[in-house]
Amino acid sequence: MSVIMVLRLDGDPAALERFAAAEPELMDGIAEAGKALGCTRHMFAAGDGEVIVIDEWPDEAGFHQFFATQPDTHRLVEAVGATEPPRMTFYRRLETPGQF
Repeated sequence: MSVIMVLRLDGDPAALERFAAAEPELMDGIAEAGKALGCTRHMFAAGDGEVIVIDEWPDEAGFHQFFATQPDTHRLVEAVGATEPPRMTFYRRLETPGQF
């Protein structure tokens, strides 16, 4: 059963957008590394002074392996100007009718 990982960073969403636009190869490389380790969904979202990463992984261990072996993820954390370490929460995906 897959898990949904939500990672929250305090910081500037616009700074992440600028960084991603300036470093598309790095962003694509991180995404490909995640796919290679089993990530099936990945996106960023923004709130007021917050960047959120939402991923779907086969299991929690897969995400932890990815995060521990990706040297460039710290550049994203720095790019948003995060003042606190990333906060990760894992959720069990529920299989219910009506999903899309």
